[in-house]
Amino acid sequence: MPPRTGTNHILPSVSVKTRILISFLMVIFVLSISIALLGYWVIQKDVIGRADQKVRRDLTTARTVYTAEIERIGQALGLVSPNGNIKALKDKLNVHYLRYVASEDFNSLRSEIAREAVRKGDPNGVGGTRIIGVEELATLVDFPGEVTIEIRRTPKARPTDRKVVDSVMAKEYAVPVFNDREEITGVLYGGRAINRDDTFVDHVREMVFGGDVYKDKPVGTVTIFLDDVRIATNVQDKDGQRAIGTRVSEEVYRAVVEQGRIWHERAFVVTDYYKSAYEPIRNIDGGIIGILYVGTLEQPFNDMAREVMQLFLLSVAGVSVIAVLFSFVLAGTISKPLTEVVHASECLASGDWGYRIDSDTSIKEINSMAEAFNAMALGLKEREESLRISNEKLAAMNKSYIDLIGFVAHELKGILASAVLNAYAVRDGYLGLINFKQRKAMDSVTRNLDYLDATVKKFLSLGRVERGELSVNKAALNLKKDVFDNSINSLAPMAAKKNLKIANEVSPEMVVNADSDLMQIVANNLVSNAIKYSPDAGKIKVTARQVNGMVEVDVYNDSTPMSEEQRAKLFQKFSRLDNPETKKVKGTGLGLYITKQIVERHGGSITVEPREHGNSFVFRIERN
Repeated sequence: MPPRTGTNHILPSVSVKTRILISFLMVIFVLSISIALLGYWVIQKDVIGRADQKVRRDLTTARTVYTAEIERIGQALGLVSPNGNIKALKDKLNVHYLRYVASEDFNSLRSEIAREAVRKGDPNGVGGTRIIGVEELATLVDFPGEVTIEIRRTPKARPTDRKVVDSVMAKEYAVPVFNDREEITGVLYGGRAINRDDTFVDHVREMVFGGDVYKDKPVGTVTIFLDDVRIATNVQDKDGQRAIGTRVSEEVYRAVVEQGRIWHERAFVVTDYYKSAYEPIRNIDGGIIGILYVGTLEQPFNDMAREVMQLFLLSVAGVSVIAVLFSFVLAGTISKPLTEVVHASECLASGDWGYRIDSDTSIKEINSMAEAFNAMALGLKEREESLRISNEKLAAMNKSYIDLIGFVAHELKGILASAVLNAYAVRDGYLGLINFKQRKAMDSVTRNLDYLDATVKKFLSLGRVERGELSVNKAALNLKKDVFDNSINSLAPMAAKKNLKIANEVSPEMVVNADSDLMQIVANNLVSNAIKYSPDAGKIKVTARQVNGMVEVDVYNDSTPMSEEQRAKLFQKFSRLDNPETKKVKGTGLGLYITKQIVERHGGSITVEPREHGNSFVFRIERN
């Protein structure tokens, strides 16, 4: 099969061992990458997934603690009498404010939780979260601590023009008070302010996360937001202080406050990333007034995942290294017998027919291949021996054939020379006058002798070709004057009998580098063939031109254009075309064969090209 050309690229050859090793390494590489990716996915799902689940549970716990704190206030209120010392009771109940409002003053109640307790009339009371405004705070003269919180600039928070938070978020409980007739005579309500209530958020953190610290940072954090501002938190800012006054991100605010849903995602909280969970804090009417947040520091989980992943990758790398070592060993084991087969094939190609492959290995298929190869080598050896004997016989026969051609042609040459001379002497009257019938008979004799003489010369040339004695002595040769003029002049009588016109249009300056005698044989063969196979009154033309440093000679004659099948047979030894035109002309089928051998010995080539009304014999030869 011929080599492919175009855009296809020939792949470089590699050894069997290398190809097997590369295949093994590719499999190991793909498996290692797949296992590493699977391990990464499992670790992320397990470690990070557990962190996500934990923070959801932590949020539930924080909400429970928050609700329990409100219930504690309610339980405490249910155990006291409004007729006692309200200020002293406030300190005992551990609340920031405590108020009793008689029924005649219900219209001045500012607490929506107290109003709801009155409306329901449930002796157990009502609890919840509410916002205490600035005006109401002014009436609570015994309200402890600093109320105002300065709003701090926070990355990712929504834009705002507010500077401070001057209201208070409070956990509150209200209990209606009844007389003996079970009529509501008043309402007792109290609560704890969430603003800056560090005790509460630290208590929640202790219950949910314990006191764990990672790299000087608390593992768990709890925050309560009033709207979007941190009013109670144990999240630390960059200075290590509580991040009071910082704000929640706009993304969380939209999800929790505006859309009212729980948000649990990875979030950047002031200084670090946390696995976070946020849920809305609602007032007694269901309106969202703040956010309850718990978060677990993400860094411990990331470090754990990285350490597990590193250990996993080291394990995969160790197994891969072992697999690679085994691959080297296995590739060598498999390739060694194949390499031996290649070496044995090279030995056979170099003529060492006795080389054998070891068929006793640990691989069954290799043993079968070795046995088959040894059997093939033995068969080839026997065939080679048979071919050698046959070639010797053929060489002997060919030598006899060549010797016979040379002997017969040489003997006939001497006899023919004398016969031709005497025949022409008789025909031309040098040995006495002959009548018309005798002259006509002698014309036939001389023609046959001329044909026989030409045939003998061809056989002599054939003998030189077959023996490899066709030596080429190149010299500068004028193609027109020294070659074709001689041929055309010597064959002019043949052309005149058929009334042919021969035009020698070769340039007088056209010089080639060729053997004079051999080139004359080429010219004689081509011109005589043109004369023989041209119709009466036909035309023969000889031209030459320079092409790529060579001289291209074209010998044209009028005739029937030859088919491709006919052209393929022309230059074969003893081959003649089988058609009515060639059957009329005597020939041996050697002229064109000898011509082709001579042209090729000169480093040229010769072809036949059909024309519209004839054929051209075109050969190329070296220019001087």
